[in-house]
Amino acid sequence: MSAILQGAGATTALSPFNSIDSNKLVPPSRSSLSVRSKRSIVVAGSDGIKSFGSGLITRRSEPLIANAVATKGENAATSTLSKPGHELLLFEALQEGLEEEMDRDPHVCVMGEDVGHYGGSYKVTKGLADKFGDLRVLDTPICENAFTGMGIGAAMTGLRPVIEGMNMGFLLLAFNQISNNCGMLHYTSGGQFTIPVVIRGPGGVGRQLGAEHSQRLESYFQSIPGIQMVACSTPYNAKGLMKAAIRSENPVILFEHVLLYNLKESIPDEEYICNLEEAEMVRPGEHITILTYSRMRYHVMQAAKTLVNKGYDPEVIDIRSLKPFDLHTIGNSVKKTHRVLIVEECMRTGGIGASLTAAINENFHDYLDAPVMCLSSQDVPTPYAGTLEEWTVVQPAQIVTAVEQLCQ
Repeated sequence: MSAILQGAGATTALSPFNSIDSNKLVPPSRSSLSVRSKRSIVVAGSDGIKSFGSGLITRRSEPLIANAVATKGENAATSTLSKPGHELLLFEALQEGLEEEMDRDPHVCVMGEDVGHYGGSYKVTKGLADKFGDLRVLDTPICENAFTGMGIGAAMTGLRPVIEGMNMGFLLLAFNQISNNCGMLHYTSGGQFTIPVVIRGPGGVGRQLGAEHSQRLESYFQSIPGIQMVACSTPYNAKGLMKAAIRSENPVILFEHVLLYNLKESIPDEEYICNLEEAEMVRPGEHITILTYSRMRYHVMQAAKTLVNKGYDPEVIDIRSLKPFDLHTIGNSVKKTHRVLIVEECMRTGGIGASLTAAINENFHDYLDAPVMCLSSQDVPTPYAGTLEEWTVVQPAQIVTAVEQLCQ
């Protein structure tokens, strides 16, 4: 592995996520991602897709299009998927994105438990060890603290490690490395080191996986300075976020949900990446803004069908970026609908919803006609029994009831 060590790249600072001028709604600058190949590339965001010609693309600031609220029928995902493509399951899309980045950049490597010839616990790394060898796809002992620290050290020397946690709950054993080293070393070294590492793995409430294997760690990691967090929800954004996270100069935690791995979707044949700091407009609407992410996106869309039949027109936004929040897209929606419902699978106390509620109240309080409501999982260990498990997680019927209350 030492044969491919080189110097670390440039530094990219994280954007603030809870302080903007709501009157001007000037978006934070969006850094385009560095591309070393000569192929053309597409950068996809909630405002559609932007295509760049072939040749070297350098890092530069690119302002977001002012109108981040799509009109009905202008869903970015729909317009993108109308192009020629191929169908993939979500775990296959993650694998394809990872393989493409390993082909593009010899500094990208993978490490974790059973990621080698076994192909990972959910087969995201299937076939990579045979193609790239055991030095770039490194099987590790069952010691999360050790191999996470090894990955952070490798990133300091110029590699771009992708660290897989067999289950996100196991990464609690590596919390010291993620907090004190991964998130803070760029600052504590005075900018001498960048930590371009991706930490990813399955999490969320599955089907009777028990309390220890049903963790939602977003709330644990959101308070660590210097770390970006994103959550994928479709094969399209899974691949795009994976590629963007690997190219980022910041440490990125990519949250995947165990129940979404077999979700199938057609994705473009051409190369594309998703913006790490941008939300996705899933369904434009007029009456209420529903903010969600990961698996709850599908509970919300199921509830939206019922709401439409009852005469409501909900606007659904998949926030995708858990840190920092895309307050530009969210703010435009709040200004239009004046009501907000947050739906998450995270725990209620100290969860993503609590932070998002605070950010909306701080920046858009004057535009609200009703208090922000948040539906979250109950503050209890996830039961093993299937019926009890469902009771702890937000269900579509609860979303319908909440919207009816807010729109009275």
